[in-house]
Amino acid sequence: MTEQNMDLGGVVVATTLAFKEDASAPAGLAVDYDKFGEHVDFLMSNGCRGVGPNGSLGEYSSLTDEERRKVIQVAVEAVDGRGIVIAGVHGVGSHQARKWAELAREDGADGVLLLPPTLYRANEGEVIAHFEEVAKAGLPIMAYNNPYDTKVDLVPSLVAKLAQIPEVVAIKEFSGDVRRVYEIKELCDIDIIAGADDVLFELMVNGAVGWFAGYPNAFPREAVELYNLCKDGNWHEAKALYEQLVAVFRWDSRTEFVQAIKLSMDICGNSYGGPTRPPRGPLSDEQRAQVTADTERALAALATRRAAVV
Repeated sequence: MTEQNMDLGGVVVATTLAFKEDASAPAGLAVDYDKFGEHVDFLMSNGCRGVGPNGSLGEYSSLTDEERRKVIQVAVEAVDGRGIVIAGVHGVGSHQARKWAELAREDGADGVLLLPPTLYRANEGEVIAHFEEVAKAGLPIMAYNNPYDTKVDLVPSLVAKLAQIPEVVAIKEFSGDVRRVYEIKELCDIDIIAGADDVLFELMVNGAVGWFAGYPNAFPREAVELYNLCKDGNWHEAKALYEQLVAVFRWDSRTEFVQAIKLSMDICGNSYGGPTRPPRGPLSDEQRAQVTADTERALAALATRRAAVV
């Protein structure tokens, strides 16, 4: 697959990663590759466009190098040609990120998701150089704007400069500023991907073409329906469905988003969430109660909606 025909329309799920207890593993938790593969299959079977392993939601920064590579291999095998795999290749320096991109290509990924340099507040020139170096791996790149975690904001003018790199085909927008869609579209021709679940509707209205999603780990079927309603311009019906989900979707933009989404998965019961590795600890009792309430409210609303359709 080349950058010229990289179709990012649809719901690409930033996958969670299952762990199992193992005293010999980091933090006493080993990656459960079997459960991870089953989860990827579950997402693809529910109509998702693809998966995005080794993102923040996949706890990439808590993995060993061996684990991080195998996650991509398992994802590619589980997708089995039914969609796309966009591998997270984030790194402190471009030499590290490029190496992850080269391995992702070798292991069958279709594209990569790339933050600016992590752990270092890079300036504009350094950000551009970072993306230019990773582009040498030869895979399509979805740039990732997450100014909260990286402290580097890929503002529209910088996105336009990154878009001049042929391999940079999309921008995952997580700033929460839905006005940026228009400005980016005015400055360059690049696919804009909704990167935060709780502004999905607003970003799609403004012209986003895809959704790199978190909470669809728990609600894949409803997420695909929501995306398709937006894509087809059925805005009133889309808004009605979105309103049933947006309260639980807000957890995607909170510090404890990984723990929250994993708990929601366990409550929904269709796929395994489970524990997280450090530095992520357990939710507080109050947080756990709120995630549970928000998830159960969404499930009840969705059940009522399905009953009405029948």
